[in-house]
Amino acid sequence: MLRLPTFQLHEPASLKEACALFAEHGAAAKILAGGTDLLPNLKHEIYDVDHVISLAKLPGITGFEMQGHDLVIGALTPLAQVATNPNIQKHAPALAQAASLVAGPQHRQMGTLGGNVMLDTRCQWINQSYFWREALGFCLKKDGTVCHVVEGGKKCVAAASNDTAPALMTLGASLTFVSATGTREIPIEDLWVADGINNKSARPGEILTEIRLPLRDHTHHGAYGKLRERGSIDFPLLGCAVRIDLDDADCVRDAAVSLVALQARPLLIKGVDALLQGLKLGSTELDQAIEAVAQLAHKKCKPLDNIPGDKDYRRRMVPVYVRRTLRAALDGTGPVHHI
Repeated sequence: MLRLPTFQLHEPASLKEACALFAEHGAAAKILAGGTDLLPNLKHEIYDVDHVISLAKLPGITGFEMQGHDLVIGALTPLAQVATNPNIQKHAPALAQAASLVAGPQHRQMGTLGGNVMLDTRCQWINQSYFWREALGFCLKKDGTVCHVVEGGKKCVAAASNDTAPALMTLGASLTFVSATGTREIPIEDLWVADGINNKSARPGEILTEIRLPLRDHTHHGAYGKLRERGSIDFPLLGCAVRIDLDDADCVRDAAVSLVALQARPLLIKGVDALLQGLKLGSTELDQAIEAVAQLAHKKCKPLDNIPGDKDYRRRMVPVYVRRTLRAALDGTGPVHHI
């Protein structure tokens, strides 16, 4: 049986108090939102912490609010609520679908949108018990000096595996962080960096408090596709989010495709909008352009053996899922989740 290590649990009653605790304890502390990922990682001794700061009693960072042309989601909002909220389903269907496919129903009741955004990278060589990792000689990310994914590798390639991340990237979301020194807002694309050990640009002591989605005043389509071994529970072997905006003539005005579970950061495919812009819904030209986007993604995406699933198979699935998810977005038939 895996047991939680000993730590001091803090339950601040205000954001100011939480930020002060985080600033005081620094690297010796972890933030607890829903706990669906943090607690298993603590049991596996992936983290060495003496303090856990729970956000459960904090007011004001849960729920949905329309602010001008933005839809603001509190970081502590459960994924189950994100998946079923009418405004999210209308204005951000890819996000609603992605949230609906995270883990299982119980996890989505506990797990939060902010927690999924801030999810640690995963790798089949570290997300194991301490006994298993010790027998292998550990790895670059924790306690060792060897990368078991890339022979002779000097940089950790653990993969971003958060389902909501690519959806939020296609939507042009922004994130609000609060710390003891103030408030900072950044575009979500600036959050992640190509480092499997520390793949986020969040500064020490910062707590994610809200996710802001800019609303669009034109027809918006979106969908999320998820490849996984089982029909629930599993992290993605590949995740694909799509956004397509149409003008009044039903021609593509703008488009974006983002993928996850390939590398340390979610990948926004560059050049998608140029391939699709101006093409009319239902036209042969649009069908051909969708195929071109699928092949572009295949060219840019090269999965590694950092998560379960054959890397060559996962790469072959990239154009398949991009193609299916684009069509699901246009047809309104998402999400796409096959095993």
